Amino acid sequence: MTHAVAEPPVADPGPDERLARRSPLRRLLGRPELGALLGAVALFVFFSVVADAFLQAGSFSTVLYASSTFGIMAVGVSLLMIGGEFDLSAGVMVTSSALIAALTAYQFTLNVWAGVAISLALTLALGMVNGLLYVWTRLPSFIITLAMFFMLAGLNLGVTKALTGNVASDSVRDMDGFAAARAVFASDLDVLGLRIKITVLWWLLFVAVATWILLRTRTGNWIFAVGGSAASARAVGVPVARVKIGLFMGVAFCAWFSGMHLVFAFATIQSGEGVGNEFLYIICAVIGGCLLTGGYGSAIGAAIGAFIFGMTNKGIVYAEWNPDWFRFFLGAMLLIATVVNLVVRRRVERTP
Repeated sequence: MTHAVAEPPVADPGPDERLARRSPLRRLLGRPELGALLGAVALFVFFSVVADAFLQAGSFSTVLYASSTFGIMAVGVSLLMIGGEFDLSAGVMVTSSALIAALTAYQFTLNVWAGVAISLALTLALGMVNGLLYVWTRLPSFIITLAMFFMLAGLNLGVTKALTGNVASDSVRDMDGFAAARAVFASDLDVLGLRIKITVLWWLLFVAVATWILLRTRTGNWIFAVGGSAASARAVGVPVARVKIGLFMGVAFCAWFSGMHLVFAFATIQSGEGVGNEFLYIICAVIGGCLLTGGYGSAIGAAIGAFIFGMTNKGIVYAEWNPDWFRFFLGAMLLIATVVNLVVRRRVERTP
């Protein structure tokens, strides 16, 4: 007769820490845009005190406009940085897209909407070229896009001078379709008694769409994955090459949209514009919490970074300070926001 052997009691492993709920405070501290938000609040209060004109409706509208022109580009740049890459051609690509639309419409006597469509196709192609060159050569995106930067800067100047005889495009103000296109890309709107540029609304829409992509879609998970570790992402089936190319094309799309705003806001484009703006887009993204190493950040943070840029840019003018101090304040905000994000993120990671 056999006797059953009693099994030793199994120790209760306790709740799975992966399923443990984090407190609302810890979730807040873990957000990449927290440092930028704190900086934006402090800067808003600061300029409200030192500049009497800062809170006037017209002045604040100007701040929003300045923020939106850089914020639209910061959206695409922030997603690319979360994906672990840079695009140093983004600034001149804005000018290239504007010149393509203006020059093709004028030189071929087309409706300006035809120029807009041609510009969209060619600008997206430029983004695709950046992505394909990165994927095929495996060179750092810094080198690939730096080369594209110089090529576009040369093409912008050389082609414009060859077609117009000077360094600016011919005016498209009197061409068919200009009024309708201006209404889409460069009109003014009354919102709650505040006169604002339509770019502000487009900027907010771009931020909302980018945030939805990052937080609510599989593509967003892929973007974070390839930015964190492309090799690990590839090992679990993430289409790394397609994601990278798509991110470069996303920057190109934002560049196209920004370029269309320039065309229909000013009707003529200077071929030398845009040089250096790529660093400002990156600054907006970094202030907003994007890591230079990739895998971390948010479109909302980049939007806050762009708002900080707009407040600093115009707040110094309203405070009647020497505008030469602008870059100093922008650099200081970059350093402070980056340090705050680093400290908060490390503290959250150490918290059980």
